[in-house]
Amino acid sequence: MHNQDQALIFELSTPGRIGYSLPEMDVPELDLSALLPDGYLRTEEPELPEVSELDIMRHYTALSRRNHGVDSGFYPLGSCTMKYNPKINENVARFNGFAHVHPLQDESSVQGALELLYDLQEHLIEITGMDEVTLQPAAGAHGEWTGLMMIRAYHEANGDMNRTKVIVPDSAHGTNPASASIAGFETITVKSNEHGLVDLEDLRRVVGEDTAALMLTNPNTLGLFEENILELAEIVHGAGGKLYYDGANLNAVLSKARPGDMGFDVVHLNLHKTFTGPHGGGGPGSGPVGVKVDLIPFLPKPIIAKRGEEFVLDYDRPQSIGRVKPYYGNFGINVRAYTYIRSMGPDGLKAVTEYAVLNANYMMRRLAEYYDLPFDRHCKHEFVLSGRRQKKLGVRTLDIAKRLLDFGYHPPTIYFPLNVEECIMIEPTETESKETLDSFVDIMIQIAKEVEENPEIVQEAPHTTVVGRMDETKAARKPVLKYQQA
Repeated sequence: MHNQDQALIFELSTPGRIGYSLPEMDVPELDLSALLPDGYLRTEEPELPEVSELDIMRHYTALSRRNHGVDSGFYPLGSCTMKYNPKINENVARFNGFAHVHPLQDESSVQGALELLYDLQEHLIEITGMDEVTLQPAAGAHGEWTGLMMIRAYHEANGDMNRTKVIVPDSAHGTNPASASIAGFETITVKSNEHGLVDLEDLRRVVGEDTAALMLTNPNTLGLFEENILELAEIVHGAGGKLYYDGANLNAVLSKARPGDMGFDVVHLNLHKTFTGPHGGGGPGSGPVGVKVDLIPFLPKPIIAKRGEEFVLDYDRPQSIGRVKPYYGNFGINVRAYTYIRSMGPDGLKAVTEYAVLNANYMMRRLAEYYDLPFDRHCKHEFVLSGRRQKKLGVRTLDIAKRLLDFGYHPPTIYFPLNVEECIMIEPTETESKETLDSFVDIMIQIAKEVEENPEIVQEAPHTTVVGRMDETKAARKPVLKYQQA
C-alpha cells in the first residue's frame, strides 16, 4: 500500500472483530420499546464497521495528521484571522469550576461563572467604546443578525416603520447582506472609490428616510482604514440611520481605536478570531454584540447584571428582542477570550495591532514586485494582491492557491473581495514569526517565477497532496456524503 493511501474504516472491517470488551451484564436488560414511541426503534441492525480498538485509533490518528490547522502550519486566510490559540486558554477553560458547571444550576451556585461573564462584558465595553454588551450570540454572523434585529426594534419603537433598507459596501463580508436579508431588510450596495474606501458621494445618493443602517467593516476587507469614517457616520446619522460595525477585523485596531469613538452604534465581535478561541470547521464561535445607550433596552435577555455583590440574570426587559441563544452563549469560548484578554492586558492588546499591521505591510511590500497591488498604500492587518498579470499567462489565482498546497501551506483567501480581479487576500496575523512570513513569501515568489517559466506546473497543481486536483464544481453540485458498499 502506498504510504499516502488510507483505507476507509469500512474497508478495515472484519466480521466479528470488536473494539471493546465489557463484563457480562448482571442486571435486567432495559426494554427500550416501553420508553420510545413506535417508529423510533431500529428494525434492523445498523451497518457499522467491525474493527479493533488499535485499528480504529490508528485510522483516526492517521486521518487527523492530514488536517491543516494553526497548530500544524501557516494559515493566512484573509479576513478570517486564523491565528494561534494560546494553550493557557485551553487549560483555564478546562478548570472543573468552568468545565463542569451546568447551565440549569441556580444562580447562587454559579456566581464564579457569572462573575467571569460580567467581567468579560466590562472588558469588551472598554475595548469597543460601547455602553453595554450581550454575550449570547453564537458566532459572528449570528451577532450581525442580533444587532440588526435590535436596530429594527429600535426603529419600530420610534414609529419608523419605513426604515427597511440596510446599506452594505461592495467590499463587505458576504454575511453582511445575508444577515440583513434574514433580519427582514432590503440590502443596498454602496460603491468603493479608487482608493478602496466607501465612496461618500455614492453613499449620499443611496442614504435616505428608508435607511435603517449602514453595515461597515473598518478596516475594510481590503485591509484599508476608512479615513472618512467620522464624515461617513455623520451622513448616516443625519439621515436617521444607525451605524453597524462588523468586528471581524478588530485585531487591526485593538487599543488604538474604538468603534464607539468612530460613531458606530452597534458592534459584533468574533471572540473565536480576535480573542483566540479555536475556530474553523463549523465552530465553536462566540459573537458578542455591543450597543450604544439608546439600543440597550432591546438587548437579548437575560442580561448578566451585578446587584451589590451578587451577579444575576436580568429578565425584566420588556423591549428586549428576546433570547437568541440558550443559557450563557458559548461559555467555553467566552472563558478562553477572558483568559486571553487578562493575559495580554492593555499593552499586550496594543502589541497585537502593531504586529498584525507590521507583518501585513512587510509581506505586501515583498510581494508587490511579483503580483499586482490594486491599492498601493499602507494596509492594516491584511492586504489584497491581484493575479491579473499571471492570468495573462494562462494561470488563474485558483491555480496559485493549489500550487501552495504542494509546499504545505494553507492558501490565502481567493476571489474575495469581489471588486478585485483575480483577488488574493492575505492575513498573516500578529502571531507569526518573520521566518514563517519570509518562507511563505519566498514560495509565493517562486510560484510567480514558475508562472513565467513553466506555467504547466502551476496549472496542474497540486502534485504532492493525498488528493489530486479536484473538480470544485462537481464536488459542490454532486457531493458524495456517505459510504456505500459496492
